[in-house]
Amino acid sequence: MPIMLPEIEIEAVVRLRKPHACGGYDWKIYRLGADIGLECLKCRRRILLDRRTLAHRLKTILPKEESKNI
Repeated sequence: MPIMLPEIEIEAVVRLRKPHACGGYDWKIYRLGADIGLECLKCRRRILLDRRTLAHRLKTILPKEESKNI
């Protein structure tokens, strides 16, 4: 059974299960397509993940109100 990625949009902030090397958990979506572009909100590093990998690593999508405080 395929894992479905919830509806996400550009500028949405997501929290992943494991921290980045810098210690940050929160990422901003900057690109949507076959691959999803993520930018770490702590160190500003950019990565590309395919949709399946992001679906496995995704913990939650932060509400817009909470993500503006970050």
